[in-house]
Order: sequence, then C-alpha cells, then structure tokens
Amino acid sequence: MKGNERIIEKLNDLLSDELTAINQYMVHSEMCDNWQYEHLHKVIEKRAIDEMKHAEKLIRRILFLEGRPIVSNLKKIHIGAEVEAQHKSDWSAEHDAILSYNDGIKLAVEIGDNGTRELLESILRDEEDHIDWIEAQLEQIKQMGVQNYLVEQIG
Repeated sequence: MKGNERIIEKLNDLLSDELTAINQYMVHSEMCDNWQYEHLHKVIEKRAIDEMKHAEKLIRRILFLEGRPIVSNLKKIHIGAEVEAQHKSDWSAEHDAILSYNDGIKLAVEIGDNGTRELLESILRDEEDHIDWIEAQLEQIKQMGVQNYLVEQIG
C-alpha cells in the first residue's frame, strides 16, 4: 500500500531516534555491568531491547507503506560518565521521543492514517513508561543521595 510521503519521512525520523537510543542505552547498560550495578544493567538492557522492538515495528510499517527504511542516520548520542548523568541523558532521549511520537500521531490523524496512528500510540505508551521509571530513579537519587542509591543497584 503506497503511503503518504510525509508520514514515511516521520517514521524514518522516529526510526533514527530509536536506533540512536539503542546505542546509548546499550553503552549505559554495559557501563553499569562493568561497575557491577547488576540491577541497572538489566533494566537498561531491557529498555534497549524495547527500543529495538520499536525500531523493528517502524521498519515494518515503512515497508508496508512502500517506503525505504533509513537505518544509517543516527542522532547525537549522549553517554553519561556516571549513573546520574546517564539517567539524565536517557531522560532527555525519552522526552524528545515522546514529543516526536506525539507529532507523528498528530500527522497520522491529519492524513487519516489510522494504522500508523495506532502503532505510534502503542510505542508512545512504552516511551512514557520508560521516562516514568527514569524520573523515579532521579527522584530516588535526590531523596537518598547517589551513594545510597548506588548501593541498592548492586547484585
């Protein structure tokens, strides 16, 4: 089915966001593993896998709309040197993704592409869950201090 060029362009932009997030989250996950913060390693690794699934869904939709998925465009990756900075970088990535998914939903509604709208709404819910978890981590750091927070992330 031939899709609207504007929506294919938006889907490719969202794909770029997802591919960038995968890279950022994998590096953060492996850094946490290296520091023996096992809990953070597993949670951030799972988030990276969630983003991979989002990328797969976006690629599938682009192909369905007879577009060409562009997987070579990555945006700037922000690697945190320590855990709190990682959470802040990841918060920014999720925040930007939420804004972009909302824009995509608005565009899909405007052009009457309900299949794309439904897909973007389902991914948006995941992104909102991600940012909610990150915000909880930042609040825990604020309330208990980073040292106490990090003790909780071991094993």
